[in-house]
Amino acid sequence: MLLPPDSRDGTVVDSSEVSQDGAPADATVALDMPADGVPPVVQTERGLLEAAAAIAAGEGPVALDAERASGYRYGQRAYLVQLRREGSGTWLIDPIACPDLSPVNEAIGNAEWILHAATQDLACLAEVGLRPRQLFDTELAGRLLGLPRVGLAAVVEHYLGLSLAKEHSAVDWSTRPLPEPWLRYAALDVEVLVEVRNLMGVDLARQAKDGWAREEFEALLDFTGPAPRVDPWRRTSGMHKVRQRRTAAVVRELWEARDAIAQERDVSPGRVLPDAVLVEIAMAAPTSVDTLPSGHRSVRRYQRQWLDAVNRANAIPEADLPPMTLRSDGPPPQRAWPERDPVAAARLADTREALTAFATERAIPVENVLSPEPLRRVIWSPPHDRSAAGFAQALQGLGARRWQTDIVAPMVAAAFAAHPDE
Repeated sequence: MLLPPDSRDGTVVDSSEVSQDGAPADATVALDMPADGVPPVVQTERGLLEAAAAIAAGEGPVALDAERASGYRYGQRAYLVQLRREGSGTWLIDPIACPDLSPVNEAIGNAEWILHAATQDLACLAEVGLRPRQLFDTELAGRLLGLPRVGLAAVVEHYLGLSLAKEHSAVDWSTRPLPEPWLRYAALDVEVLVEVRNLMGVDLARQAKDGWAREEFEALLDFTGPAPRVDPWRRTSGMHKVRQRRTAAVVRELWEARDAIAQERDVSPGRVLPDAVLVEIAMAAPTSVDTLPSGHRSVRRYQRQWLDAVNRANAIPEADLPPMTLRSDGPPPQRAWPERDPVAAARLADTREALTAFATERAIPVENVLSPEPLRRVIWSPPHDRSAAGFAQALQGLGARRWQTDIVAPMVAAAFAAHPDE
């Protein structure tokens, strides 16, 4: 069971101290200052070794978080790393000044990491040498437990009755020096994660979902970041206005030119040129500086790069222009199933009905029992073995966990039995 790994600190709350919905009985109290104050930011090798020694001397799991500069800088690197452990206190580390945090990783060793929304931080933490050997994700646990809201502030309020401010979540964390209110916010993000994790572990065990959680957390250990998108330029806001392949090629060339500028300047691409202006340039099909759209300073600042991008697109042979849409290797849109394959549509409807009933009974979002895409794929293109075991193997090949296939595969097999091939 995912019970608290070490509850000697007394953080597990007795059931008499919480309301019937699992929240503390007392009124919400603002959590606006770390218990030990705001620690100084570690910015030297000596300070890093001191932090590592303190963390190694602590006990129990380690709460971690990272702050990025999304929307300000290019990429998703970490600009502040926060750690807290019983007996070690809270540590704030500047990974720009100390880019190799492997001493801290060694100090943590096999101890459990506690993160909130782990997929947001694991990649940038790995870049600085921090890699978990076991972890607990409080956001994912909240989803498995069926909490109505799973943001950190909501989870902390639910379990501890504490109000956690989030007003600095979207600031530019590459700022130096970091203002004291931002550092206070960062320290508070890991202040009570251990207590929350302990209580969630108890609830997961009570709901017989601890095994599910364990599989999900183990899978996260291999997470290295989202898969690269095919043709990411197609996600440019305003692409719905583009109707011609030549114009789509212009958007692609402008997008790549903007990305190169953003990477060189280390700024978010949207700060170089907003998507709306990029599409406006493509639609205008400029042939000279004078015919470039006006109204944004970056149009003039990088006018030569924009014109060169347009010219490159115009030089592409007609046969080599990008298609307006990419062919999918998946099943057709669900709305087309009744006409194209009514039997598959009936099988999907039966499975979704059973899945929804299970999710409602167990108080878990349907998409956490199984995401829609693998379910649609396995029903549209079923395996040769149409038993529960055959469907379980097929679903696992599409990334489903064993606990998910134990639940869903029999439902799919039953749907196929109820609706045999015509």
